[in-house]
Amino acid sequence: MADDKSGRDKQAHDEERRQREREIATELERGDEAEPPVDASALASFETALESVPFPATGAEIVSAVGDREIASTGGAYAVAELLPDADEETFDSPAAVGTRVQRPTVAAAMKRVVEAVARLPNAETSRSQREAYERTFRALAEVDGDDDDEGIDAIADWIVERTAETERVPGSRDVRRQAAKFCRENGYEVRDDEWLGV
Repeated sequence: MADDKSGRDKQAHDEERRQREREIATELERGDEAEPPVDASALASFETALESVPFPATGAEIVSAVGDREIASTGGAYAVAELLPDADEETFDSPAAVGTRVQRPTVAAAMKRVVEAVARLPNAETSRSQREAYERTFRALAEVDGDDDDEGIDAIADWIVERTAETERVPGSRDVRRQAAKFCRENGYEVRDDEWLGV
């Protein structure tokens, strides 16, 4: 493809189309999940508050703009700064992308810890697909041990953060899934081979 304006426009359009397809696929995968703990009207109000933020925006930019704003969920109220990473390593494309992240506060808090741990390393980073895989693992853990105060999410977030600090490398998404499956089995939860955690 030629490196001219029309070629760059086509590449940008193709990337936007692929991103929309990924978002649709993610929503279809989430179709059989339990209802998220943040009410849709609270999320809509929060997304409206984000209109002053120019997107795409980093987690740090969003926290700077609306970090003290609270989001009510079935488990209590959370400040945005508790749910989004105060780092430039993760970028959100739209208010809806931010809303998707914060609608599951325990998952969002775990992702915040992971992204901030990676940001502390001089040469480490995670790709968008790797962060999406981590988030999907945390959501799977929320479904597995929903009655245990998300103990699995905390345990795997701890493992990722500790492993990142020890090795100065980010664990692969497959390693994280294996560790999550190990946690589930050690705590009496069944993990089938056809599930996300069944690596």
